[in-house]
Parts: sequence; structure tokens; C-alpha cells
Amino acid sequence: MDLIFWRHAEAHEESADGTDLARELTPRGHKQASRVANWLDRQLPDGARVICSPAQRALQTADALGRKYKVRPEIAPDASAQALLDTVQWPGGKGVVVVVGHQPTLGQAVAQLLQAQIGEMPIRKGAVWWLRTRERDGQRQTVVVAVQAPETV
Repeated sequence: MDLIFWRHAEAHEESADGTDLARELTPRGHKQASRVANWLDRQLPDGARVICSPAQRALQTADALGRKYKVRPEIAPDASAQALLDTVQWPGGKGVVVVVGHQPTLGQAVAQLLQAQIGEMPIRKGAVWWLRTRERDGQRQTVVVAVQAPETV
């Protein structure tokens, strides 16, 4: 299984209605999302599943990819890493799954999967971490396939 964590791009600090879920991408955030989406679309197989947080900034980031996606409240801001991993059925799921979400949840999930000694990995706004599970010598391993930031694609 391939699991791709895509942190939403740069967003405004406040929304018009004052709620966190309604915060939108900045003009720079739209450019970041578009740049990463173009790179990601070239890498993804046709059957990749995309799931997204219900937050407006995550929805706008996912929209840049131009593929169908499902909105899942289990990956909303402040969700737990375990809720995210359960939602995507890691590591037993099949195929490629893209998760468009938030810090610190994404960074906590990456740290957990890589068995890092720190509680969370820092993930820049708009960046992608692509992980893969594999079995080697009878043991399940998680490997990093790619890490891309908006400035590098």
C-alpha cells in the first residue's frame, strides 16, 4: 500500500465567519496547491483514492488535483493519527491513497509509521510525504518513496 500525506497549502489565518473549518487558501496557497497537484497527478496511478479533510483549505488543496475525492471527518483538524490510519486502513489497505489534511496529525502519522523517536515530523504547508509499506525478510517495513515541497516541484 502507498500512503501519500498532502498537507493543505498556505491558508489565511482567519475566515470571514471566524471558524477554523472555513479558512481559505491564500493566493500563494493556490499556487502551491497547483504546483504540487501537477507533480502529484503525473505520479499517481489512475485508481488512486483521494480522501480529504472537511476544512475549506484542504478541500481547495484537493480541488487543485482535479480528481474525485471523499471528504472524511476523521481527518479534520485535530484528528488523531490513529483515526487517520484507521480511515485509510493502513497497512492492510490496497493501492494508493492520498490524504489531504493537517498538522500535527499528518506529522504524527508519519512519525508513527517511520518509528521516529519524536512525536511528529514537521511537514511544510503544501508538501507531500509518500510512504509505502512492504514486507522484507518476513517483517513489515515502511519506506519513504518521496518528499516534495511546493518550492521543489
